[in-house]
Amino acid sequence: MNISAIDAKYEAQKIAFAPITFQAIMAMKNLGVMEYIYKKRGNATQAEIIEDLGISKYSVEVMLETAEVMDIIETKEGKLSLSKIGFFLLRDELTRVNMNFVNDVCYDGSKYLEESLATNKPAGLKVFGEWDTVYEGLSKLEKPVRKSWLEFDHFYSQDAFDSALEIVFKNKPGKLFDIGGNTGKWSIKCCGYDSDVNIKILDLPGQIEMAKKNIADNNLQDRIEFHPINLLDTTQKIPQGADVIWMSQFLDCFSEEEILVILLNCAQASTKDTTIYIMEPFIDNQPYEAATYSLVATSLYFTCIANGNSKMYKLETFKELIDKAGMQIIETHALIGDSYHTILACKLK
Repeated sequence: MNISAIDAKYEAQKIAFAPITFQAIMAMKNLGVMEYIYKKRGNATQAEIIEDLGISKYSVEVMLETAEVMDIIETKEGKLSLSKIGFFLLRDELTRVNMNFVNDVCYDGSKYLEESLATNKPAGLKVFGEWDTVYEGLSKLEKPVRKSWLEFDHFYSQDAFDSALEIVFKNKPGKLFDIGGNTGKWSIKCCGYDSDVNIKILDLPGQIEMAKKNIADNNLQDRIEFHPINLLDTTQKIPQGADVIWMSQFLDCFSEEEILVILLNCAQASTKDTTIYIMEPFIDNQPYEAATYSLVATSLYFTCIANGNSKMYKLETFKELIDKAGMQIIETHALIGDSYHTILACKLK
């Protein structure tokens, strides 16, 4: 990186103050200051913000001065406008989802990150409850936290689903296992796409309960069944009988060693005719830097909050694990749709 010493020092200060400046921008959004400036289209003034939003002069000054040094707002002859950075902070869906996730799910527990790195345990999870992993307590999280968690999880997969359906149903599978089915969103889409497919959702008991409600709300109880399972317990086996085994953004919730155990479990449940589809956002094949940065930073959430030992992986790592599990990749569908995801279609060797 070619950067002068004084510029490097400036960048270092951004990192030093990042936790508190992040909260300042969250406050600007939540108090309506950024929206107000945006709607004024370059004609907002500090005095108008104070009067129209009912915020004290002191508070408005603190927020605006912070936003200005962060290049989020621009000032010209006393008039305020959002910069391009400010626009993305306010209107970009990726940024909105990431900020809410960091604020509601990651922020309070992040002070325990060093402990997590030392122990490979999710030390920050204690701010929400006494569970071994976040997945065990997901259904018990307070609604705002759970909402931000689910929005984050769905955002990084929903844009891939339509393209994924075409790939998965190319050969008209009759029975599909949705492993790590979570809220049942993918299973519901599958039933809407193909009127003949039957589905089994395999997940932890807490997630199964969330999925059951969504399945019932969509009147799909006759086509979707449930199989509670803890895939970290090697005595619990995935049943046989699937034409397709589907795992979307699931394996990144585990360590490399655990992923291999799960893939071996999938292998024992498969025949030569079973196709195992793995959909993941890999960090080494993203089309632009914002996506790569977001995924790499997400690994810190896994370290501190989720489970202490998983991360967002490189494609090459998954290729090695699939090979060790006795499978081979027969098709690679890179960056499907308008998404960050790659689908690996696998079969037994």
